[in-house]
Amino acid sequence: MKRAGFTLVEMLIALAIFGMLTAAGVALLTLTVRTQETSNRLLGEVGELRRLDALLTADLALAAPRLSRDRDGAVRPALIGGAGDGELLLALVRRGGDEGAVQRVEYRLREGRLERLAFAQVDGESRALVAPLLDGVGQVALRYRDREGAWTETWRATDRSRLPRAIELVSTTNRHGSVRQLFLVAGGG
Repeated sequence: MKRAGFTLVEMLIALAIFGMLTAAGVALLTLTVRTQETSNRLLGEVGELRRLDALLTADLALAAPRLSRDRDGAVRPALIGGAGDGELLLALVRRGGDEGAVQRVEYRLREGRLERLAFAQVDGESRALVAPLLDGVGQVALRYRDREGAWTETWRATDRSRLPRAIELVSTTNRHGSVRQLFLVAGGG
């Protein structure tokens, strides 16, 4: 007499194969999730650098050779450029989207964070909109190229309305290491 069905050995082999396939599927799914998390983290880190690059490129491409005044009424040069060893890294006046509109922007390093400040008014004291750009910044170095092609550590033009031709920014962060970026300045020279 023949009976239809599977023997115990056949069932155990089938369960073992099913278990191995399930374990392989779980391992593959875990690896995919970890890879996605790593990709998202790395894309976020690269996004920080891209945002910094885009903002500085836009600000410097629209730089205006316009003097401004501080809260005490003292005249400020068109571009204040430090070497990167103080809190204030860069300050300038840029043209806006509307005809004749100008805006004062500053870049500063505060507590390991590189920030962009956009002020409501060009002259005097006003509130600023602060946008964090990079976290974990250990060091920032700036250099400025004049119209003769020489690089200087700080920007101190004899003509206070003169802008540099280019600016080099080297930032060192925990995540990115040392990154060198070059920016052209509109009307520089």
